[in-house]
Amino acid sequence: MTPEEKKHLEDRVIDMLRTIYDPEIPVDVYELGLIYEVNINDEAHVGIKMTLTSPSCPVAESMPNEVEQKVAGVQGVSSAKVEITFEPPWDRTMMSEAAQLELGFM
Repeated sequence: MTPEEKKHLEDRVIDMLRTIYDPEIPVDVYELGLIYEVNINDEAHVGIKMTLTSPSCPVAESMPNEVEQKVAGVQGVSSAKVEITFEPPWDRTMMSEAAQLELGFM
């Protein structure tokens, strides 16, 4: 896979991540800053390192599975795996400016 192909695939993966919402916050997981890393290898396997708004988040079980399934369904992706981390802990400064504006933090 060429660097250009990886970049196009990463763009499609990020577009998909922008369709996944935290049910308690009307902002997608990418703009919320929950996605720490998107790594794509030469076999088009996508590894995503993400966090949740808190360890006791009500969607702690379902959210990683939803992200994995939707990313695995992106054209060109061979497989997807989500790794959950709480390092560093998420806080609202990790949100994009657009998300902070939408939620009234700016």
